[in-house]
Amino acid sequence: MNLATPSCAAVRESGPAADCARPGTGPGGPSAHPLPNEPIAVTSDGADWSLLRADLRRHGTALVHGGLADWRLPPGEESLLREVLGRDLPRYLSLDDGELRARYAASRRLLKGAAAAALGVGSADLELTYGPTGRPSLRGFDQIDISLSHTGDRLLVGLTTRGLIGVDVEPAARHLYRRSLKRRICTPQESRDLERLPQEDRNVGLVRLWTLKEAYSKAIGQGMAFRFTEFGFGPETMPVRVHRPDGSAGTGAQWSFRTYAVDAGGAAFVMSAAVHDTGLGRTLDTDVATMLDAETVTAITGALAAVG
Repeated sequence: MNLATPSCAAVRESGPAADCARPGTGPGGPSAHPLPNEPIAVTSDGADWSLLRADLRRHGTALVHGGLADWRLPPGEESLLREVLGRDLPRYLSLDDGELRARYAASRRLLKGAAAAALGVGSADLELTYGPTGRPSLRGFDQIDISLSHTGDRLLVGLTTRGLIGVDVEPAARHLYRRSLKRRICTPQESRDLERLPQEDRNVGLVRLWTLKEAYSKAIGQGMAFRFTEFGFGPETMPVRVHRPDGSAGTGAQWSFRTYAVDAGGAAFVMSAAVHDTGLGRTLDTDVATMLDAETVTAITGALAAVG
């Protein structure tokens, strides 16, 4: 198996986020750590997207999160529903559960709002498309890669100009540490690492591993098709790298990971992100109007309107 290996990670549960930028890079320059120090909390009413744009400029990556109640579509707003979902509307209507529908629409509203702010376009101009495994992307805007996750009332979106991104969020208190479930999540080495932890820390340790694996799987476009027992991560006390099941290191240093402990709405969440740096450089200015000439922008927006 060809495993890609992360370059570094900082886990905020164990202290302040560490600066593990590549050798020779400065803390404030364009080659700063590929992942920001904090996910940004945003609301639907007057969201301050300047922080998102600043993280994209500095890190090439930005993470934003919001509450379901805030980003939920107002009842009866059919025009807004069509604007937010576009071609996803049939998929939304096929969902039987009302809460699943609410999270589906709200997560895409947050995603399109964040991407629109980064690109300098209206959210109605954006259309999501999906790869063979369901991995989302922005049709016609390949300068930014995207990922989203939601659990309960928390929504998380990741954007990067470096290459590929995957994100995942889980409640910190989610009960995963059960023998049968641990066997389906962990490699033998991960199981041994967890057993070395104090009893009270094992569940949150497993939640951390789960979010890292979800984020990495989403970034490579495999989702749950990539069995979690086929790859692993080291303990949070050291730079985290992708490991093979026997605990040996995988290959490559183009992957970066970070896990965050976030308190939102009085609840604790674990959020993880995985970023693959393609090594082709990154775009400091993602605004469509300054990246492309006016004639090209007009052509693109016209084409999107025609198929909308």
